Amino acid sequence: MILMVAPPNFEEGQSTYRLPRFNGQTYGWWKIRMHNFIMAEDSELWDVICDVPFIPTKNLGNLAVAIPMTRKEFNDADGKAIEKNFRAKKILVCGIGPDEYNMISACQSAEEIWKAL
Repeated sequence: MILMVAPPNFEEGQSTYRLPRFNGQTYGWWKIRMHNFIMAEDSELWDVICDVPFIPTKNLGNLAVAIPMTRKEFNDADGKAIEKNFRAKKILVCGIGPDEYNMISACQSAEEIWKAL
């Protein structure tokens, strides 16, 4: 059994609409709350965080070489998949403080951010 201790100054009745905020301490407590928050927002966002980021590709001529598409070449499904990564990144970035942001500022995907935290 894992015992989760609430951080100091925890007030009852926190909003269910506000992101849990990570302040560099009590990571385990924040991690569980953030997972629950993300799942409640959109369970597909959690898949984006756990998986390698989706990069739309196209084949180069007749060769079996895949190269990344430009944004102009995306179809609707590609655009929506890319948007999911940005939504997941937004939630994670909004749930951390400035010190933690410095740790993840170079991350390109939600998966990278989650692993860095």
